Amino acid sequence: MGKRRRSRELAIKVLFHLEFSNDDPTAAFELICNNFGAAEDSKAFSKELVEGVCVHMKEVDELLSKASQHWRLERIAKVDRAILRVALYELLYRDDIPPKATINEAVDLGKK
Repeated sequence: MGKRRRSRELAIKVLFHLEFSNDDPTAAFELICNNFGAAEDSKAFSKELVEGVCVHMKEVDELLSKASQHWRLERIAKVDRAILRVALYELLYRDDIPPKATINEAVDLGKK
């Protein structure tokens, strides 16, 4: 598995954790890294994703709400919501990642 895939998985775990707690994203990131034994080479990109999603959460969630017909954001499974948030953040705010790669990664993570 590639370094970026592991980073995305870690980011999704942290965002999933944040669904159940009001922890600070940085504290949640450290907690998840310590409990799941995150690889050092995947932490930097993962932390960027978590911080970016958290900073832009309102905008990302508004776009997800508009796009999800007949589904309120709260009804989407928490893991799926985390995957969608990471993917949408990458599509909107990360010019260094090709959209095709972002979509492919989101689909693969959803399948997993």
